[in-house]
Amino acid sequence: MTAEPAVAPHQAQPAGEEPDESARQLYLDILAGGGRIPFTDLHAIDQGALQQLIDIGLLMANPMDHCYTAVSPRSVSDRLGAELRSEATRLLVRAESLPGALDGLTRAYDAMPRPSGGPGGAVYVEGQVHIRLRISQLVSDCRTEVLTAQPGHRPADALQMALPQDIQLLQRGCSLRTIYQPVALADAPALAYAAEVTRYGSHIRVLDEPFQRLIVFDRSVAVISANDDNSTAAFITDPAAITYLVAAFERDWARADTTEAAAALGAGPTRSAPDRVGRLLARGLTQRAVATRLGLSERTVAAHIARLRDRYGAQTLFQLGWLMRGARDDR
Repeated sequence: MTAEPAVAPHQAQPAGEEPDESARQLYLDILAGGGRIPFTDLHAIDQGALQQLIDIGLLMANPMDHCYTAVSPRSVSDRLGAELRSEATRLLVRAESLPGALDGLTRAYDAMPRPSGGPGGAVYVEGQVHIRLRISQLVSDCRTEVLTAQPGHRPADALQMALPQDIQLLQRGCSLRTIYQPVALADAPALAYAAEVTRYGSHIRVLDEPFQRLIVFDRSVAVISANDDNSTAAFITDPAAITYLVAAFERDWARADTTEAAAALGAGPTRSAPDRVGRLLARGLTQRAVATRLGLSERTVAAHIARLRDRYGAQTLFQLGWLMRGARDDR
């Protein structure tokens, strides 16, 4: 049976509430353990202190790995500070003092043991649990922008975990740009995630081409897959390598389609699967290449092609691509 958190969700503490001594000590203990605490270990700790950390936002539930993970006090300070500044002048002084109130915890968070850098400014992290923990830390530390390229399907549980982190990222003023393949936005969980983060200011585009998985934080740390099954990730800090990866992202971003994403999110005309197949055929792709890019079987693509041949009266695949190129140019 899957372990679930033992702490029931409470209403969040009022803005500006600081952790008491027991909550601070629990946070330091969690940092000493690597920044995470399994749900199965919650019975042995102070439940009141744990609830304080959750309500304040210093701990975030990670249902995929059945644990709570530590959140940077710096980002918590920013969020609570913004709330305080929107209230009466009486609370403004308290908002200004909040970073200092969390300063000790911030120093402890910054001093938490992390993988040391390897040759070429890259750190290799193995295992999905450790990769997600490091990415979660980078999200909470992010100050300006995140660039992401996400090919293929995105698991629903990964999206569920990413959504609150990404919303907090956007709420504190960071930008978030994501490139998907068309197959990603065919999934209901991915559509729901995309619609929600778009509402908070995220920008999404769709690219009908193969590309590699990539995340770049503040143009100072880049994350790429280090093997085919994504079980190892490389965290790159070399400035030259990051400049190269950002340039590749911007090139793909410039070629990516904004109307496809708008259509998927209900803000534009929907493009059917046969239309997407025809669009790639018009660009000269083979049936197999079309199937790979759209994440469809070759049999499904062949069925779409047969319907398109009937529609355009084409006898060959080359003729169909030529006719559809002309139809696209007429629009």
